Amino acid sequence: MKNINFPEISFPIQGIDSVPMPQMVRIRQKFEDDKIEDITSHLQQKLEQSKMAANAKGKRIAITVGSRGIPHNAEIVRTICDKLKEWGAKPFIVPAMGSHGGGTVEGNLEIINGYGITEEAMGVPILASMEVVQIGSINDAVGTPVYCDKYAAEADGIVLYNKVKVHTDFKGEHESGLLKMMAIGLAKHKGCSMFHAQGFDTFAKRIPMTAEVFLSKLPVLFGVGVVQNAYDEISEIEVYPKEKIIEGDKELLQIARRRFPRMLFDNIDLLIVDRIGKNISGEGADPNVTGRGFMPYFKDDFHTKRLMIRGLTEQSHHNACGLGLADITTRKCLNSVDWESTWVNLTTNTMIDGGKIPMYQNNDYEAIRVAIRTCTKIDFKKARVARIRDTLSLSELEISTSLIPDIRDNLNVQIISDPYFWDFDEEGYLADFE
Repeated sequence: MKNINFPEISFPIQGIDSVPMPQMVRIRQKFEDDKIEDITSHLQQKLEQSKMAANAKGKRIAITVGSRGIPHNAEIVRTICDKLKEWGAKPFIVPAMGSHGGGTVEGNLEIINGYGITEEAMGVPILASMEVVQIGSINDAVGTPVYCDKYAAEADGIVLYNKVKVHTDFKGEHESGLLKMMAIGLAKHKGCSMFHAQGFDTFAKRIPMTAEVFLSKLPVLFGVGVVQNAYDEISEIEVYPKEKIIEGDKELLQIARRRFPRMLFDNIDLLIVDRIGKNISGEGADPNVTGRGFMPYFKDDFHTKRLMIRGLTEQSHHNACGLGLADITTRKCLNSVDWESTWVNLTTNTMIDGGKIPMYQNNDYEAIRVAIRTCTKIDFKKARVARIRDTLSLSELEISTSLIPDIRDNLNVQIISDPYFWDFDEEGYLADFE
């Protein structure tokens, strides 16, 4: 782990004493909340309905596990493993996350083990390697090669398992999901780097092209796609046979886009995000929520003059991808970053802007005041401020009282507290959002 020790900092800021802390209220936003109550039974039924038992019997089958956080992740993977063994197959798990985890075997294992996906818990081997084999190429401008993890390529069958969600860097009929698992997740660090070399503006076209090559060359048995609702619970699990994976991935993305949580107000002065991480979003904080991304597609999704990021999730393993989108952060946040792991990820996906270091202050109190002070054409006493735990947690959040007129008549927003001022500890930090 490579840290940088950022020192305490002090410099004069004219007018900072005229910036008061905003008065806040807690609100609840309402979204579609249906979910699958019994994950194991639901998935077992879907697997039985797929009628894949005969195709799996006696085969060594690789199951992909990525770096994205998925509720009940270990339960889902264990259910797939158990069903394959029941069918007479010999399943094993392959970490499939491109360059995440620092592009190393150890980093890959640390991520999936952190989700409770271990050999002991799953009852099957985990075969982790960064070695890949080329299985073909696509007909794009440069003939991009298509790679697959060595262990998966040598298996008798492959089960593609992944969350389907809107992506943080491009928009298309296929974004994050089963097709991206084939194009990037299983391509490991080498293939991921080569795929990203043509830029995110080509992804919407090239991911389906890569998936078609992958499916034609390798013995994919079926795909398991998962969609989460706005409350970070699983609302859909579908099992698709090989010939239905492309169509199914598209259908699930449409559902995921509809279910995606957003702020039910807009045009604020400061958005505070308590934590970012790769388990939350590819960019740490989802630009579909914040309106801040490295590509221009997200600038109209949400509008904030200043973005403050307070820290990283434990599951990010100190990878600070996305921190460069912030206008301001704190010394404590910067000192927690593994810059080597972060920059490996960013050079792989070519988005080195994400490695920029935002302005920092010594604590939350100072950072919030500087963020508000540097907003132009506003009344500091009526600053429009919102605070969220992360971009997956938008059911309850904090807004300043100046935003109440914006949400008062919205039936999907409820004010659930009296006005209050934040409590800072003796070091000037807020308690983590609960």
